[in-house]
Amino acid sequence: MSNASNGTGLREHVFLFRRFLRSPRTVGALTASSRALAEAMVDGLDLERPGCVVELGPGTGVFTAAIAERLGKDTRFLAVDIDPAFVQQIRKRWPAIECVCASAERLDELVTARGMFPVDHIVSGLPFVSLPPAMTREILASVATVLKPGGTFTTFQYLHGYGLPQAASFRRAMTARMGVQPVTRLVVRNVPPAIVVTWRKLE
Repeated sequence: MSNASNGTGLREHVFLFRRFLRSPRTVGALTASSRALAEAMVDGLDLERPGCVVELGPGTGVFTAAIAERLGKDTRFLAVDIDPAFVQQIRKRWPAIECVCASAERLDELVTARGMFPVDHIVSGLPFVSLPPAMTREILASVATVLKPGGTFTTFQYLHGYGLPQAASFRRAMTARMGVQPVTRLVVRNVPPAIVVTWRKLE
């Protein structure tokens, strides 16, 4: 994959802010994530080995860039976003990436239809805490279904909200589905600071 903008320029921040104002529940952030957070989201993931990688909620493409830079030539990459404006941006920057406009609730259907089942790694920028609980449950069920044993699911939560009941409930639900406790990592070079949370599905 070619190196493209990492999605953290002024244009991307303004674009994200406008999308947030239009749909705060599904966008969930006022500014784009930092490069430091993107690096932490993919740290430790073997993306060069042939397999399948999925990104949920790529937004302006900050995490997309970090993933694309590490992809092996035989690794398939699917990005899924419910916002058509974000999908258009991803397709424009990375024509080789398959980006679909759909809800992450349909993840199992989307990967199966493309012959990508099971998936090795899922990286998510979705604002789970602000999503409707029923939607979150459907997405987590799909994630657990499509991940292969030993596969990883990585997301993040902002530091100031990490201890909130909704955030803790999300982590408990994902831990129950994955069968293991997550590994966490604090990223201070982000506004606001964030905690990356990674589960590796029980083998």
